[in-house]
Order: sequence, then structure tokens, then C-alpha cells
Amino acid sequence: MTLKCTVLRSDLIEGLNSLQNITGKRATLAILSNILIETTNDSLILTGTDLEIGLQLHVSAEIHSQGALTLPSKKLFEIVRESGSESIQIEETENSWVIISAGFSTYNLAGMASDEFPEFPEFEENSFVPFEASVFSEMIDKIIFSVANEQENIYSLTNVLFEAEKRDELSYIRMISSDGHRLTIMEKDVVADIERLNLNPVTLIPKKGIQELKKFCDTLDTVEISFEKKQMVARDNKSIMVIRLKQGEFPQYKAIVNAVQLENKIEIERIPFLDSLKRINIFTEDIFHTIQLEIENGKMILTSQNADLGNAKDIQELNYEGEPLVLGFNCRYFIETLQVMECDVVEAYINSNNSPCLMKSDVDAGFLSIIMPMQL
Repeated sequence: MTLKCTVLRSDLIEGLNSLQNITGKRATLAILSNILIETTNDSLILTGTDLEIGLQLHVSAEIHSQGALTLPSKKLFEIVRESGSESIQIEETENSWVIISAGFSTYNLAGMASDEFPEFPEFEENSFVPFEASVFSEMIDKIIFSVANEQENIYSLTNVLFEAEKRDELSYIRMISSDGHRLTIMEKDVVADIERLNLNPVTLIPKKGIQELKKFCDTLDTVEISFEKKQMVARDNKSIMVIRLKQGEFPQYKAIVNAVQLENKIEIERIPFLDSLKRINIFTEDIFHTIQLEIENGKMILTSQNADLGNAKDIQELNYEGEPLVLGFNCRYFIETLQVMECDVVEAYINSNNSPCLMKSDVDAGFLSIIMPMQL
């Protein structure tokens, strides 16, 4: 049989939009730039994959004739997005071509046979644990900025470490990211049966998978999560996302945290400090964003210098009574950390002129950031 259906534009564009980042990159296989469209009695099943992430979702539709085929994801999205019609009709003709009718507009679009499309990964049905979706959205927001880019030499740093732990009769989930120059941890207590999560000794979720998981959770109230040896699965009643997990080791982050003594405390107002850093960053060198921090009783002097443009200096009041410190840091690392925090006053701990800086606050419960110093 050949596929024929009518679907609301608003429903279809929402589904297609969710698939664009997965199908939008230049793929090694031409079929991966397409989405698979299948029919049920009252809906379309849209599936996209890049072989690392797979997303399958249901879109309500009026099905006139059952069928399955694949269509170019980007071009179909553009057609539906620019359409002024409230409904879209898709009708398959010969050789996987389709006629798309939208109001007064008609498009002929070439597809590919559905049997060439990769099989959607199978998964265990009985290992899912429900969570509030906002928990994952918030955690990812707090740690995504310090995941290493793909060109990082240490492959495991291009992933996020995921952990679950029972402590003091409470359940916690934790995400950790690092690019080798900074370390970010976000932990939240959850009302969930985390002991049913089948985590690997080291569970690594790739950066792109984490980014797509956040988008997936942003629109949901509740999400069901499952971990298997090689994949993570997230689902609700209309959609399923499968993310292939990575193999490898992750830095011993607890040893790094424990190496910072929580004694030499600096208290500084977050927003004025953030604004000061943005001003100082104007005159940093483009690559390293190096700034100098001089910390003494009652004040912090921030300076930056650019060999071609000039220099800048800014002074911030703070609460500090320890020995004077002179340190170099990447200004951008401080900016990105402070931007995801919510407190009024940041607690920073620095042991010496060559020590990393640990930042946290009582308001930002479960969040901790460590930034390594730079040579001045």
C-alpha cells in the first residue's frame, strides 16, 4: 500500500523541529538525512537517527492509506514551516516520491524506500524509572558549558558522567562535566527508585546526547529513564529517545574536589562580580581570556591586558580576611559558571596563589565548580 494522510501543520512542524538536530548534520549515509514516516490507525510515527541518537515520536493524523517511506528531513521541515495552510496532506506516488499539498501550494518531493532506514534500537521495557523532567533540564543547564569539545585529546571529557547514589536514606542523581581546565558538578535529590537504574561502573553520555535530552525534557512534566549497558532511553507517552553511551574512564573528580581545602573563603556578590568580569574580558587575548585577580582584605582588583588594544582594571568589594593572593584565570570560565548560578553571594575557596578556585553557595544546592589557575 502507499501512504496517504492529512495532518495538522502545527502538530507536524513540532515533530519535525524536534528531529532537525539529529538529522541535520552531514551524514555518512544519505538515508540518515531522511526521516522515516510510518502510519498507525490514527497517527504518524516519525523517526530520525544519526546512529548515535535516535528519536521516535507520534503525531496525530488522519490516515487515508497505510504505508511507510522516508523523506528528506530538512526539506520537509522547510515546506511545512513556510506553509500557510492549517493542514498538510502527504500522498505517496511511484518510487517513493510524494505529493505534498498545503492550501494552494503543491510540492513533489523525492524520498527513499523505508527498508533502507536503520532499525530503531530495541530496549528493555521493565527497567524504566519515572522522574520529573525539569530535574534533568536543570541539571544539564548547570553542567553543559564545561563539557569538552570534540577535538579534546582526552576522549572521555567530551561526555558527561552520570551517577546515582543513595545517601542518608535519600536518593541523588549527579552529572559531572570537565574539559580538563575546569570541573562542574550538579547533584539533585529525587523522589525516584534509583536502585532500578542499571548504570555502568562509568556511565558516559555524549555531549550531543545530553543536549538533545535537555530539549526532550524541556517540553515534558514527567520523563521515564532507563539505562542499559550500551544505551540510555528516555520516553513519555508520545516519544522515545535512545542515546548510545560511550565507553572509557573519567577523571577522579572526587579527589580534585577534596584537594581544595574549604578554609580560605572569599565571599563576593555574584552579579557585580559577573558584570566586572564581562568588562574586564573586553581586553583579554582572544584565545586564553587571561585575567589577573589580586585579592586582599576587603577588595579584589581585576586586570586584563591585550598587546594590540590596551588594558582594563576593575575593583570589586568582597568579604575576605586571609593572606593576599595574586592569581591568573581564564575570565570566560568564571563568566560561564556565574551565569548558571542563582545566588546573591558566591563562596569561593582558594588555598594559595597556584591553587584552583572552588565556587559554590547555599542557594545553589548541589552545584559546585572548580576552575584551574593559569600562569601569569
